[in-house]
Amino acid sequence: MCADQDAAGSAGAASGWPDVPGDTAFTIKVPAADPLVRAGFPAHVTVLYPFLHESRIDAATDRELTGLFAGHAAFTLSFDAFGRFPGVLYLDPWPHGPVTALTKDLTRRWPEAVPYRGIFGAGLAPHLTVANSEGPATQDAAYDALQTELAPRLPLSCHVQAVHLITWDGTRWQDRAEYRLTAHL
Repeated sequence: MCADQDAAGSAGAASGWPDVPGDTAFTIKVPAADPLVRAGFPAHVTVLYPFLHESRIDAATDRELTGLFAGHAAFTLSFDAFGRFPGVLYLDPWPHGPVTALTKDLTRRWPEAVPYRGIFGAGLAPHLTVANSEGPATQDAAYDALQTELAPRLPLSCHVQAVHLITWDGTRWQDRAEYRLTAHL
């Protein structure tokens, strides 16, 4: 997702991401994984990128979002395995089910919010990007070494109590709102 371009500033456009000011996304912050991330942005799992343009998020939409997220129970994600997409080393959050359920509910209500603008077909499996700066010629060796370095720091876990709405201002992603999940009873 383009929130993965947070610290890279306008690098989003240069890397092929079609971010425009006012884009929004939903993410789960994973501060325990921040020391492992080498991609230049805070550790997070994307729930939905992009969502609606920020100009479309009004008080009624905010109330709907509050209700939608409150309809999901808080959950815990565990990170104990690495995975790879072309050019990307990531941590695989487990279980995927709670994250994909959030995505499905959002896209069912707002079908125009197509995950990753359809660039990856139906979207990507939930993931936490660790590194994304290597090209095809160097990624295997670089990511093998990084994985070996970071593996002793696993497993990690994160209790997810909220989902964050972030907005692209043309330079960086910024927090806009936090939506709470229902606490375990």
